[in-house]
Amino acid sequence: MLTGLTAATALSLSAAGAMAQEKVMVGEPSWPGAKVMSRVIGQVIETRLGGEAGYAPGANAVIFAAMDGGRGDIDVHPDVWLPNHLSFTEEYVDQKGTVGLSSGSYQGRTGFCTPTYMVEKHGISSVFDLATPMAQELYDTNGDGKGEIWLGATGWASTNVHKVKVRDYGIETFLEPSTEDETVFYARLKDAIDQEQGVVFYCYEPHYVHALYDVTMIEEPEHNPDTYTMLQPDQDSDWYNKSSITSGDPVKTVTVAYSKSLEQRNPAAAAFLSRIDMDSGELSKLTYQVVIQGQEIDAAVSDWLAANGETVDGWLGLN
Repeated sequence: MLTGLTAATALSLSAAGAMAQEKVMVGEPSWPGAKVMSRVIGQVIETRLGGEAGYAPGANAVIFAAMDGGRGDIDVHPDVWLPNHLSFTEEYVDQKGTVGLSSGSYQGRTGFCTPTYMVEKHGISSVFDLATPMAQELYDTNGDGKGEIWLGATGWASTNVHKVKVRDYGIETFLEPSTEDETVFYARLKDAIDQEQGVVFYCYEPHYVHALYDVTMIEEPEHNPDTYTMLQPDQDSDWYNKSSITSGDPVKTVTVAYSKSLEQRNPAAAAFLSRIDMDSGELSKLTYQVVIQGQEIDAAVSDWLAANGETVDGWLGLN
């Protein structure tokens, strides 16, 4: 009888604990990989942990500040690129200790891309080929006498990096930098490639563009910490003038960040987020299915999770 009572009490406490698990708000930055990762995280919380997840669009600074606050406004950043987001992780992970990072990660590469026909027909293979009168003519798609180069969307840390790059490589003398929304730019990219026009743009891997079009990542000098000094606006108001870059980006480490407050508010979700370890190739496939093939994002993610149960079990500490 005592054993039965103890078991019933334990079950009751377990049920109460499960009910006490707070809803997890997953941040949703603007780039496709981050949107897919947000749904992967949210669906695991709902289907495997029995919790509730919501999604909150926001820029990096907003998401990190919310995770630091620990009030549940935004609990997760699904796609943290290091060292691009180093200023945020230094403040909130290293100094304040209010944000944690997953132990798993994948590698990413960033730089500039151009259609391969520009390489083959015109010999554009190096960033220094972009700092020429020839490039100015080849990449002038609007007829204003100066070429164009897309650096990314406003609010991306990488956009600031590439603003410095085009200045220090001498590119902006010949190509006008733009920072329009990614969706707007990719519509323009399609038209340019369909007409075999010159177009050059910020790119990264993994990303669906490499499966969608035949593009080549332009060569840069190998990354050298001595020639790569980058400050972000939240580090110094004069970041642009104090930064200097004349070598390529380091290989990126991409991870998941989460509010440490989840360790009390939703321990199961916190444990899962600390272990998540996405594969870059799988993420590229998912973004291609969603962005290019037009699959509904939640359906595509649900199918992927069903087909990769063993991987998810690892994230949950079950194998």
